[in-house]
Amino acid sequence: MFNRQEVLDWIDFDPDNEDLELIRKWLEENNIEELEKSFQGLLEFGTAGLRGPIRPGPSGMNTAVVCKAAGGLVSYCKERNLRKIIIGRDARHGSEKFAIKSAEIFSGAGFEVFLLPRPLPTPVLAFAVNHLKMDVGVMVTASHNPAADNGYKVYLGPEVDGINYRGSQIISPTDGFIAEKIKLVNQMPLLGNNWSVLDESIIENYLIKTNSLIPNGSDLKIAYTAMHGVGAQTTEQLFNKSGFNNLVQVLEQEKPNPDFPTVAFPNPEEAGAMDLALELAQKEQVDIIIANDPDADRVALGFKNKLNQYQILKGDEVGILIGYFLATRMRNKMAGKAFANSIVSSSALSKIAEKFNIEFEETLTGFKYLAKIQNLGFGYEEALGYAVDPINVNDKDGISAALLLAYIVSELKKESLDVSDYLNEIWDQIGYHFTSSISLRFSQIDLIKKTMDELRTNPPIKVGEYLVSEIEDLSKPKNNLPATNGLRLFLKSGENNRAARIIIRPSGTEPKLKIYLEIVRPSAAQKEVQIAAQMAVELATELKKLAS
Repeated sequence: MFNRQEVLDWIDFDPDNEDLELIRKWLEENNIEELEKSFQGLLEFGTAGLRGPIRPGPSGMNTAVVCKAAGGLVSYCKERNLRKIIIGRDARHGSEKFAIKSAEIFSGAGFEVFLLPRPLPTPVLAFAVNHLKMDVGVMVTASHNPAADNGYKVYLGPEVDGINYRGSQIISPTDGFIAEKIKLVNQMPLLGNNWSVLDESIIENYLIKTNSLIPNGSDLKIAYTAMHGVGAQTTEQLFNKSGFNNLVQVLEQEKPNPDFPTVAFPNPEEAGAMDLALELAQKEQVDIIIANDPDADRVALGFKNKLNQYQILKGDEVGILIGYFLATRMRNKMAGKAFANSIVSSSALSKIAEKFNIEFEETLTGFKYLAKIQNLGFGYEEALGYAVDPINVNDKDGISAALLLAYIVSELKKESLDVSDYLNEIWDQIGYHFTSSISLRFSQIDLIKKTMDELRTNPPIKVGEYLVSEIEDLSKPKNNLPATNGLRLFLKSGENNRAARIIIRPSGTEPKLKIYLEIVRPSAAQKEVQIAAQMAVELATELKKLAS
């Protein structure tokens, strides 16, 4: 139940007249339902910064919440003598307003403040933090979330709180320190108007650095979609600079549109999100399809196979494709560098690294962890996130990864190979790796804890017909990983004690468990692929019983 005095106190703090008008209207109408949605605690500031629906009150993304976040970040930075900040934004509802208000607050606190010149991809902000030697970066974006959401991501440049950030997203304990400062902001911070808007040279510098990733372009024909986000212009500029001049855009999704009118969810992973790109690919008979999410930090790849059908790769397949190519054909770029991926991603990259004597590390889920690895040469997570140039962009970057993927496919094309041929070459080296994921929804969040507790207390001996050969409680990790709430199970098939891997972990923000499957077979022969697919169906059927 909302507290009326809390609402009145918020009205005294909130500087946004439109939000105030709506809150007052709800009070006059005694609209308890809407008031309770907006007043169920302050939107939590965590390792992803802020993210939530745009609505008034402390529980939504709005000007007042951004003022509190910026005010808390000011206090945190002052204690650590961080005084130089750059602010970027995407084209979502509220992004420009939130970016300007943040600039006013940091300016009022005496910071040296810079704004990116226009709505731009998140990787450009991450690049600018390093390129301009900034102490702090703020990106106003909700990435691939639904249209109703927005967010506020924080990057740090120097070593802070014992962590060498190098222009990457914050992690614990930094997020906790900032969150505590935000809670103490109870009056509107001083506002200033002294900041610099950067010119287009920051984008040109990003393009120059990214272009140096590959030696040349080609006449490869590419269908591209920005998914109504901010990636189209930067991507087209980069591809033209690199010699990939045969790019055709999905025009319906080319211009930024915060309502995302042609997709249910603006995420290339979601069913139907790439339908328009597939239609364009068929019409134009392109070689590959590239799709970014709205802030262009993720990328999906589709290709035309030997049956002249277009096939979209899984996130793991893209990561394996890039990793193998770097290890075998661009080895000079990997000298002294490490590979890495998250625990829920395929184990295939670790096997590629081992085969070609490249250092490998595994991290918790999230690029904020991958970016902390020293000498990272290539890192990925299965949710379409890839870092192919961590020195310049110490974060996932869907634009530089798109360029590298275009180069890889163009090199394969010269040898009359397609992507499936190349993946089969990889499977011949390390075995066939099949991955998939399942989300199990529960009626209440407390049922998730009950389920996890039950799995820990009475761990399964079998899952379907497969014996459990090993169980790892990720809250008590055996390696150097930080503790996290999850379980990792390995299953036995025949003589192979690690024929399948299951990771079970709570979502954290929704009442659901996320389950990640990996099945490893000796080869990609048709029989082995069919066995892997059948195993996946059997395991998924058994695991879905957890939510019953």
